[in-house]
Amino acid sequence: MTTATVTTVEDRRTGKGAGKGAGAGKGRKRAWDEAPRWQIYLPLGLYLLFTLIPFYWILLFALRPSGSTSLVPWPVTFEHFDKVWTERSFATFFQNSLLVGVASMVMTTLVALAGGYALARFDFRIKRGFMLALLCSQFIPGALMLVPLFQIFAELQMINSLGSVIIAETVFQLPLSMILISGFIKNVPYSLEEAAWVDGCGRFRAFCAIVLPMLRPGLIAVGSFAFVHSWNHFLFALMFLSDQGKQTIPVGLATLMGADSVDLGALAAGGVVAAVPVVVVFAFIQKWLVTGFSAGAVKG
Repeated sequence: MTTATVTTVEDRRTGKGAGKGAGAGKGRKRAWDEAPRWQIYLPLGLYLLFTLIPFYWILLFALRPSGSTSLVPWPVTFEHFDKVWTERSFATFFQNSLLVGVASMVMTTLVALAGGYALARFDFRIKRGFMLALLCSQFIPGALMLVPLFQIFAELQMINSLGSVIIAETVFQLPLSMILISGFIKNVPYSLEEAAWVDGCGRFRAFCAIVLPMLRPGLIAVGSFAFVHSWNHFLFALMFLSDQGKQTIPVGLATLMGADSVDLGALAAGGVVAAVPVVVVFAFIQKWLVTGFSAGAVKG
């Protein structure tokens, strides 16, 4: 028996010759590796339809004339928008909501940035207990705090003031915002700050020059959610504001629903006015939003 024959027999016994055939089949896709397209597009299409139908329905009532039962908004009319913007004082409600949303967003972001940096960079004795308290505070609904908050603002003579709503919104959004920002800061290497200190920078200057630019996606994510939450929140504005000229859009929408009848056209137009700023905000910051939460999800 020759050497070549012995080698062939040994290859068959050990299976080395079969490896070539197995390697050639690695590039083949098995039937279960790639799902049929209809199994992907059908659920996504149903979900998209389920999501868009309410938006179309509210636009339908807002744009079609009063008394019309057509499923197509034609002829298009803007009488409902004019009614809610002028007669129902939605221009004032819009300004108040914008002021509350922007002010609470700025205050929440600044305070959460300072607190998140302390949680991420400093070790102190009650740090674990403080973090636990922040997490537990998220289980407390805002309705339980209405009575003590009302008494506090009454003593400070802040009832019927937009400042009371801004402070309340900021306080209730701070715990989660602080936890998120501390996670973002932990992902920034501490050695970068140390290198800046060696070069002569103080802690604050090193933070502004090194850490703050790297936190942009996280700050945008936290700030956007603070704005949207303040824009949509109904309870605090209802309880702390009694003057109609200081009400916000969610309370203004509630005034469109009477005890005996509801003006569906005006209510739909008001809903569109309330939804447009939120849609615009998320349309412009969606890239930063995804980047920010992806950065916060990575363990530092």
